[in-house]
This record gives sequence, C-alpha cells and structure tokens, in this order.
Amino acid sequence: MNLIYHSANVLLDTAKVVLPIIGVILFFQLVVIRKKIDNLGRLVYGFFLVVIGLSIFMIGLEEGLFPLGEAMSKQLTNPHFLAKGDMALLEEIEKTEVVYPLLYFWTYIFGFFIGFSTTVAEPALIAVAMKAEEVSIGAISSWGLRLAVAIGVAIGISLGCHRIVTGTPLHWYIIAGYIVVICQTYFAPKMIIPLAYDSGGVTTSTVTVPLVAALGIGLASNVPGRSVIVDAFGLIAFASLFPIITVLAYAIIAEWLTNRSRNKKYL
Repeated sequence: MNLIYHSANVLLDTAKVVLPIIGVILFFQLVVIRKKIDNLGRLVYGFFLVVIGLSIFMIGLEEGLFPLGEAMSKQLTNPHFLAKGDMALLEEIEKTEVVYPLLYFWTYIFGFFIGFSTTVAEPALIAVAMKAEEVSIGAISSWGLRLAVAIGVAIGISLGCHRIVTGTPLHWYIIAGYIVVICQTYFAPKMIIPLAYDSGGVTTSTVTVPLVAALGIGLASNVPGRSVIVDAFGLIAFASLFPIITVLAYAIIAEWLTNRSRNKKYL
C-alpha cells in the first residue's frame, strides 16, 4: 500500500516537472511561431509516456540503484572484508581507524567497472554517438566514441574513489585534468573537439549519476575520517572530466595512425 501511495506521489511530482516544459513549447509554437501543432495526438501520447517512464525510473532509482550503490560501498569498505582474515590488521583498523589505500583495491575495481558499464548503457550517450556517426558520414564510429567515453568515466570514477579513500583535495585533480585537456585540445583534430567537450556532459545523465552518487556517499560514510559533505561529492566531476581526455586522446591517436599509414603508402 505504501509503495502504491509513493508511486502516485512520484507520478504527480513528475507531471509537475514536465508541465513547464510543455508550456514553453506550446508558447513558442502557438504565440511566437504561430503555427498549429502537427500530430497533436501523437505528441500528447508521447508526453504521457515520458511522464510514466520518468516516474517508473525515479521509483527504480529510490528502490534499487541508490540502495545497491550504498550497499556495495558498505560491503567493500567493511573492515572484515579489507583485512581478509588478518586478525591483527582487523584489530588495528577497528581501533586506530587508520586508512590503508591499498586495501581498497576492490573498491577501485568496482568503481571502474560500474563507471564503464553504466556509461555504455547511458541513453544520452547512445543518442549523441549515433548522431555523430550520422553527421560525420561514418568518419566517427558510434561504438568507438561510446567506448572512449566509457573508459574515461571508468578511469575517472576509479580515481575519484581513490581520492575519497585518501582524502586528498578535489581541486588538485580537477586542475591537473583540465591542464591535460587544454594541451590535448591544441593537438586534437578540430572536428572532434566540440564532440569531446559534449561527451563530458552526456555521461552525467539518468543511469550513471544515481549509481555514482550513491557510491560516493556510501564510500565516504564508511571510510574512517571522511565527511559525506566534503568527500562524498565530486565523483560526478571526475565522470565529466575524464571522458573529454579519453575522447581527445582517441582522436589524436586515430589521426596519428591514419597519417602514418598514409605516409607509408606513399613511400
């Protein structure tokens, strides 16, 4: 009964969020452009599906993805799991609350694979990659772009987990990352630069963000001496930054290999 009541509230809240979007579109279509809406029935049906789909997705996040991310973080940072049966080490961890970054190896691995898998399944990235392949007439591979972005997110999440465990300042990672991006931008093909910068944005969407946020909160909550406010957040920044680096690197390497094969052909 509680689930039905909660679902109805989520449906109502989602409708309230979507209605302003519909209002803006209707205003510009009818008042500014002054044209009637074609296929009105299909559009109404589509908006109805959007509201239903978003509502179901939000319920799924609250009931499944958020608890899953927090539960995995808690299990991976459990002192008994970290000590691996070493009673002396377990006693030291529990008494002194000393953090040994190397003991969190499986947390970094989990962050890597969860970042990769959620990004490959990200609907926003799939849409952008398909459009990029279509517009470039096959010059940009949809799968190649998705893999490059997914690897970037995976590396970013794994490194972000390490930052939470060690407690090092977030801004040093971000500054260093954007210095790399600036250097890469100078050497990368001009065609790929705007797409690479957009790739950082499409990763922070419906599938990736909930699990990443839950992972960060769960990790900071269970690592001794970490603040949920200060240390938990920032993982999404890593998920936005590192795809830019990997996509630009992918483009630079691809161009270099193409030029190399072309030069060999004419020798």
